[in-house]
Amino acid sequence: MRFGKTLKQSIYEPWRDKYIEYDKLKSLLREDRPDDDEPWTEEDEVRFCDEIFNVQLEKVAQFQEEKMQELRQRVDAAFDKLKDLPPADSENKDKPTDEALAQRLKELEAELDAITNEVKELRKYSNLNYTGFLKIVKKHDRKRGDRYKIRPIMQVSLSKRPFNSEQGYTPLLNKLSLLYFAIRQHLEENGSVEPYHLDPISQPETHNGEKYTAYKFWVHPDNLLEVKTYILRRLPALVYSHQSSKEWDGDEDPTITSLYFDNANFQLYYQKVEREAEASSLRLRWYGQLSQNPEIVFEQKIIHDNGTSEERKFPIKEKYIKPFLDGEYKMEKSIQKMERQGQSPADVEEFRSTAEAIQDYIRSNKLEPVVRANYVRTAFQNPGDDRIRLSIDTDIAFIREDTLDRDRPCRDPNNWHRTDIDDSNMTYPFKNINQSEVSLFPYAVLEIKLKEDQNRKRPVWVTDLMASHLVHPCPRFSKFMQGVASLFEDYVNRLPFWLPDLDTDIRKDPQVAFEEEEVKRAHRAQNEQVVGSFLGTKLGNSFKPSRSSPVAKSYLAERVAAESSGAKAQTPASGATDRTPTAVTPAGELNESSSSQQQDGGQQQGGRSEYGTMTLSSVFPGFSLSKYSKAMRLKRAQGEGGRRGSVTLPPGVEEPTEWLKNSGPLQIEPKVWLANERTFLKWQHICVLLGGLAISLYTAAGRGTVAEWIAVGFIIIAAFAGGWGYFLLHSRRKMIIERSGKDFDNFFGPLVISVALMVALILNFSFAYRDFLARAQARAAIEALFIQSSNSSASHIDLR
Repeated sequence: MRFGKTLKQSIYEPWRDKYIEYDKLKSLLREDRPDDDEPWTEEDEVRFCDEIFNVQLEKVAQFQEEKMQELRQRVDAAFDKLKDLPPADSENKDKPTDEALAQRLKELEAELDAITNEVKELRKYSNLNYTGFLKIVKKHDRKRGDRYKIRPIMQVSLSKRPFNSEQGYTPLLNKLSLLYFAIRQHLEENGSVEPYHLDPISQPETHNGEKYTAYKFWVHPDNLLEVKTYILRRLPALVYSHQSSKEWDGDEDPTITSLYFDNANFQLYYQKVEREAEASSLRLRWYGQLSQNPEIVFEQKIIHDNGTSEERKFPIKEKYIKPFLDGEYKMEKSIQKMERQGQSPADVEEFRSTAEAIQDYIRSNKLEPVVRANYVRTAFQNPGDDRIRLSIDTDIAFIREDTLDRDRPCRDPNNWHRTDIDDSNMTYPFKNINQSEVSLFPYAVLEIKLKEDQNRKRPVWVTDLMASHLVHPCPRFSKFMQGVASLFEDYVNRLPFWLPDLDTDIRKDPQVAFEEEEVKRAHRAQNEQVVGSFLGTKLGNSFKPSRSSPVAKSYLAERVAAESSGAKAQTPASGATDRTPTAVTPAGELNESSSSQQQDGGQQQGGRSEYGTMTLSSVFPGFSLSKYSKAMRLKRAQGEGGRRGSVTLPPGVEEPTEWLKNSGPLQIEPKVWLANERTFLKWQHICVLLGGLAISLYTAAGRGTVAEWIAVGFIIIAAFAGGWGYFLLHSRRKMIIERSGKDFDNFFGPLVISVALMVALILNFSFAYRDFLARAQARAAIEALFIQSSNSSASHIDLR
């Protein structure tokens, strides 16, 4: 189905005028005139870009922001209504009766239902418009992009307006979840309400009858080693058994291949993107290369309406996969083998029913392999203890496995997998196949699974890792959805919410990440306190600002915290009565306990920013990492001379003996060395060129001639060029090793060469011109003498 038709069918009527005008943009591209031969002019390009960037994108982003702000206000108003209700243990005489309280709670629940429905519609609105913008700029670049490609600009603009990001909805959904929990806990007489999950980014799962809570994160390659070492200090790496990978030798992490199924309409993909009830995904999974005859498992993952997930799986041999997909084989031999082995009738019947259900699901939905996910998995788990399970997937590649194009199918329609990959044991990054059929994922994927246990708290180190700057939360991330969205963009009209984050840098500053997490925890604790007070119970853990963090620790922050603590200790008691209590954290921020100061967003007074946090520039106003400020500090240091040593340092602060930039091991990129060597080779090229010219000139010139002296001058210039290049090579090498902050450019050598060549050429021209004048004068004198002698001869003849 074309996107324009999908857009018209998916419009939410109250917001009809706020959607992207897709047909208008297509008309500006002249998409409705396929035989149009009129050239695409500069005015057409300006008109289209102005419409899509300044009109359509701004309209959608502004409406989304206004609607999100409106929903936040409505949720806050509902929260205020809950605050106004008397607590469960209140003995107030004006406390309403149970019937009146239940009626007010039902009205509040109806308001929450309306808000939840609008949140769902807003999420669909954002996703639909995000897809529309990417679709229309792709049409532009394909049809009108001979001179201008605007898709990268659009991706940057969308990343600056994250109206398709899940992060903006998380605090809102967390509050709604709290309100629903409080209302239903009070209205349900039997108390059969599921416990409230404190983590809005979690997803409940069920494995072998055990309930787990799953969390998914992206890890930047720069942080991957640090994350692995952090986990290895708490959990050992899991050693895979030979049943999973028959020939795995234990020296390297195993490679996993998942072959996902869908039909030509991408029905399963749309179900997962739109989060429909009972959405399902189906895959074949094996470890290592298929030529090693690994164990292959059919897996079906079903996400139920309540958010929990369930897995159904059974093993199957490679030779039976194609007959099973065609409905010609129903796992009879495996069932007979289980019966011969004496397995219980219940296990045999469960295997039979699972195989039949998956086969019926494949046949009824016309499913076939469409995309392959290949990745390397590193797992962490204590032996015999599955309460905490962590896995990191790296080198993730998605490969097309479809036959949608019958003329040029990616896979042989008579086979269930791509033999060009499996028969040749092709590995990452799969350079031997068409690169348009491969998509490499830029990050690693960290998945944390915690077994649900009411009597056991989550380990502190797991909480610290999840809140650190090393990971980027991506709830409900799916390799199947990512593979389809990246490889079949022309076939699907809905894209996952996390795609905008792929165009941004997910790395975060440790202190900024710490401050953001502290603010989130404070707000969450405040909301839980309100709900717990209404229910008469303690909900969640009491919030205490952290004093240390093992994954975001800073010497400078500890020093600022120590100075702040010292300053507070010296403050008189009488002067502290009008101050707001603060809690000093290791990241150097001062978390104000007053909610009034937290609402003063964006205004900084006395060096204090939002939520009472103290920034680095407010603590050290003269500290900056810019090149200009470094030069000014160096200039002041050179100008002041000995006055710098007379500065009195604060107590506990020692004068550094080494620059912060020079600390740590020396790490130099190869391109820095190669650039220095290229400069040296350029200078030697000039030396050889000038030297060759000088030798040729000297050889051709006679002794004592001007050309001989000019040749000597060129030899001197060539020798200087060679020596200067050698000097620059070693001086810059020394600067690189010493990590010097000085500039690498040096104008002396080029200036000397240029001036010397100019002087040599001027002298050469002047000497040549002087010789020319001398020869001209000599020629004129000879001609004059010849004329004079001719005249004398003529007179002598006449006299005779």
